[in-house]
Amino acid sequence: MQAAARVLGFDEALAKVLAHAAALPRPQSETLALMACADRVLAETILADRDQPPFDRSTRDGFALRAADTAAPLKVVGQIRAGEQWQGGALEHGTTVEIMTGAPIPLAYDAVVMIEHIERDQDSIRLTAGRTIRSGENIVPQGSEARAGQSVLLPGTVIEGAEIALAAACGRSDLQVFRRPRVAIVATGDELVTLNATPGPQQIRNSNSYGLAALVARTGGVPVQMPIAPDRRAELERTIRAARDSDLILLSGGVSMGKYDLVEEVLEGLGAEFFFTGVKMQPGKPLVFGRLPATDEFPSQFFFGLPGNPVSTQVTFHCFVEPLLRAMGGATAQGPRFVQATLAEDVAGKPGLMRVLPARWTADRVRPEVRLVGWQGSGDLAANARANCYAVLPPERERFAAGDVITVLLR
Repeated sequence: MQAAARVLGFDEALAKVLAHAAALPRPQSETLALMACADRVLAETILADRDQPPFDRSTRDGFALRAADTAAPLKVVGQIRAGEQWQGGALEHGTTVEIMTGAPIPLAYDAVVMIEHIERDQDSIRLTAGRTIRSGENIVPQGSEARAGQSVLLPGTVIEGAEIALAAACGRSDLQVFRRPRVAIVATGDELVTLNATPGPQQIRNSNSYGLAALVARTGGVPVQMPIAPDRRAELERTIRAARDSDLILLSGGVSMGKYDLVEEVLEGLGAEFFFTGVKMQPGKPLVFGRLPATDEFPSQFFFGLPGNPVSTQVTFHCFVEPLLRAMGGATAQGPRFVQATLAEDVAGKPGLMRVLPARWTADRVRPEVRLVGWQGSGDLAANARANCYAVLPPERERFAAGDVITVLLR
């Protein structure tokens, strides 16, 4: 007997997943060399080890001076390059020092005029006609980016190039990062054969397991591909029990209403709590989300029962699995990456269902545009590979016209 149906709207189902993601405890951490931390999640607070910048810094190649002195020509008395400090003694009124981008400003001066904005006559300069300068112009004050001891990166931050550069600027050669969650991937179905097998006339290769493994790895998890589970209760239950040592179970297939769709029945027999057993969306309506209870050997464990059609599998992963998995890896809980783009063509909606359809997004600076990819339904792997995003069409409308601004799910 299957679990009682609980079909939610798209936004309600996503809110349910995000609520569980936000309530997750932080995972254990480990220390890695800085360059091994890319795409990992920070597990500690990074403090500035000194003021940033550590001195008043010039942002331009030009001349350091007193802004109040610029009514008359100024005498050039020296030069400062990046990495140098002014050593030429007291700087009197009416003087200026040539300075390079990134060099420290001598204490006597309060502005930098860009080299393009002066006229030079041997050893003196003057501002070009009509040009003025104010105190503080083209200078980044000491400590304006961060003060010594100030928090600059917080736990839960996904570490990318910008974060690595900032950590390096603070003198950090290693970082504490959260442990990556282990994700068991169980593909179900009598029609599936392994990748290297020769499929019979009614069989297909197990592509979902590989697609999900790639998505799990990119999202920060460690994929564990389990053996194919045939549509038999005992074998499916045995496979799920074998996956209990992972942090999350992803099952693909076996969640619809067919006679041999046994995933919910087997999970229910193992004491599962179901948060929802369907989502009002296309593709992906049979999606299941729940949790297996703790046992003497294992803690409680979240699971998703994903539809078996490969496009449905990947759409529901991006919409629902990815936010939970990122949070399981220690990242701050947040939803999928949605942006806005202009629809390039008329498209039919589906009243009552959120449509999330393979599409191509053109990243034009002025007017990002999205166009659906022609497809043959939720089994069309080739169409999904041609897409680079999904067009999200809400259930309230029957038609969407070219020129409408719609939501796009990035992947």
